[in-house]
Amino acid sequence: MSCFSCCEEDDIHKASGNGSFMANTPASNTGGYGYKAREAVTRDPRPVTIQPIAIPAITVDELKEMTDNFSMKSLIGEGSYGRVYYGILKSGKAAAIKKLDSSKQPEQEFLAQVSMVSRLKDENVVQLLGYCVDGSLRFLAYEYASNGSLHDRLHGKKGVKGAQPGPVLSWTQRVKIAYGAAKGLEYLHKKAHPHIIHRDIKSSNLLLFDDDVAKIADFDLSNQAPDATARLHSTRVLGTFGYHAPEYAMTGTLSSKSDVYSFGVILLELLTGRKPVDHTLPRGQQSLVTWVLLLFNISYSPYLHNNICFTCNITIVDCIGQPQN
Repeated sequence: MSCFSCCEEDDIHKASGNGSFMANTPASNTGGYGYKAREAVTRDPRPVTIQPIAIPAITVDELKEMTDNFSMKSLIGEGSYGRVYYGILKSGKAAAIKKLDSSKQPEQEFLAQVSMVSRLKDENVVQLLGYCVDGSLRFLAYEYASNGSLHDRLHGKKGVKGAQPGPVLSWTQRVKIAYGAAKGLEYLHKKAHPHIIHRDIKSSNLLLFDDDVAKIADFDLSNQAPDATARLHSTRVLGTFGYHAPEYAMTGTLSSKSDVYSFGVILLELLTGRKPVDHTLPRGQQSLVTWVLLLFNISYSPYLHNNICFTCNITIVDCIGQPQN
């Protein structure tokens, strides 16, 4: 199991050619803090080199104090990787503390991941604030997003039955959130060293902070093929249904363009208020991308422009295009 994601165990390897790393974050029930993988990646026998870690280590005793001994009242989320607790660090910063499930991943690999993620510094990428390794126990402390994820705001808290969406976002807010997500993705793809392919861009991995600042979360640098050839022939498909780029879902071939496609789905969520996949809707409308393409194809239909929706009292084409939240 990768300690930065849900259930993977592979090493960190730098991909030759474009110098990119691919992040792996299968679906979890906690927004930001994913479709199962398939494929066995050739493991690189070379030892893992650890660069200095740019964040402080935290002891288990300190974490127990921060979380009231990991009590239920401090629990803020749970996923297949483990539980997430709320706590205040010694620096005074609020943190989301992931208590990771037991893992067979070697400690050196875990620390190499911590080192790389600790050096990612961008205002639109969620920062890792601290870590803990104590025998088989492993913890990660991230910035705490008091406003939850974009998924929470548009559709209700993920994994909570009957959860209601948050207050309706204005168009100004939607534009600012989209811009922040784009800037975070640009940082990962072009400015981070090494470059990072997220693999699981989705609304629940886009966390909202004060003043509608959006930050990309929940990525790691594990599961790397040791060279470009192995990467291009990979059949591993990770991520979340509804956000996959078609070529990635069909072939497993991954590039930064796969993340950009997923970002496009987030834009459609912001524009329409709809989920990427909604099985409660009639067939033909369940996939957001398919539905939008249908609208695009029929947008010039005279019938839609000349007939009124009796519920909304506006033209049918305008009714279809209205945001739902």
